[in-house]
Amino acid sequence: MFTFLVLGLALVALAIILAVIGVHALLLGRMPGQWLQQRVRQPRLWGAGAILMLISWNLRSPSLLIVGVGLVALGHAVKSP
Repeated sequence: MFTFLVLGLALVALAIILAVIGVHALLLGRMPGQWLQQRVRQPRLWGAGAILMLISWNLRSPSLLIVGVGLVALGHAVKSP
């Protein structure tokens, strides 16, 4: 029982962190931290994907989850113009 409580709290903390980083990337157009800035080429795409993944978790929509994962992958792969 205690293990499920710890896993649930870790999942909620991860969701909050993902939401904060996603909104930061979407609004400001850059990633927080040096490690993320080096790896994400399109922060706005990445942020939109992160927000969509969180929305899909609340709505229990697998199609939104797939679109969100795709946008996060594009945020890593697409070079900026």
